[in-house]
Amino acid sequence: MAEPYYEKNGIVIYHGDCREILPTLKADVVVADPPYGVSEWTARLTAGRSKLAVCNDFAPVFGDDKPFDPAPWLAYPCILWGANHYADKLPASPTWLVWDKREGQGPNDNADCELAWSNRGGPARLFHHYWKGMLRASERKQPRLHPTQKPVALMRWCIEMMPGGVILDPFMGSGTTLVAAKLEGRRAIGIEIEERYCEIAAKRLAQEVFDFGPIPTPRSAGGEDEA
Repeated sequence: MAEPYYEKNGIVIYHGDCREILPTLKADVVVADPPYGVSEWTARLTAGRSKLAVCNDFAPVFGDDKPFDPAPWLAYPCILWGANHYADKLPASPTWLVWDKREGQGPNDNADCELAWSNRGGPARLFHHYWKGMLRASERKQPRLHPTQKPVALMRWCIEMMPGGVILDPFMGSGTTLVAAKLEGRRAIGIEIEERYCEIAAKRLAQEVFDFGPIPTPRSAGGEDEA
């Protein structure tokens, strides 16, 4: 069995390929933002940095140059971000999550929102949380740690929807899902093939005080319990 890269208070990080490590683990729920074949690691990331967008020099997003296969994760109760990029490989589900990251601001070259697929059941849900460079509804003045980094508030919102048990993020990146799990008092496992991100995630989790702002109230986007 692989040795943990980090382990404290029910949160564990493994450095390696999730396909090799997963058979040695037991998890109950998957919440992940997988690489989904959009080649996010491009020169555009460097060229597009503004003076406000404080960020590190990113390590590559492993596997983002190939199509993503969600099949191994569908046996779990799961939330998978970026699912519009591989929707043809997913079963039908009424449960789509929409993250509105502009909150009424005008569009630019990037997406106005991001979509996640889930098999947890229930109606579609909408989450409003502004997130554009250093202009954010939360985590202000904190450096960007990963090219596809999500807000901690978003991942907390996701985790609150899911049943109990151990949360697994097999594509951990900078560890946002694990930070969210820690704040929610949940046990969690993260797996990441790029060691630099394991180090970043471990440092984030070692913080004793977090300042990520409040979680906005979710709004429904259709479904049987909509008013």
